[in-house]
Amino acid sequence: MKFHIEIDCTPEEARAFLGLPDVAPMQKAVLQAAEERLLEAIKAMDAKTLMEQWLPLSLRNLEQWQSLWAQMAASAAGLAAKPRREGKG
Repeated sequence: MKFHIEIDCTPEEARAFLGLPDVAPMQKAVLQAAEERLLEAIKAMDAKTLMEQWLPLSLRNLEQWQSLWAQMAASAAGLAAKPRREGKG
């Protein structure tokens, strides 16, 4: 024997009938906090801040590329690359 029961109600009515808590206020608070954090992150991502953070990395990479190409050119020309001596001028 099978029974088929269909209940037509809203999610709020079903929650109240089953005794589940109303999570709408908590969802609203969590979404508000997430929105505030997102806006703060967007403010921190202005062009000046990004350039200050990324420029030192790109300069180091540029120096590494220059060093790599200099070594490749020296080895192609048959010259031994001179090691750099730091601290001496």
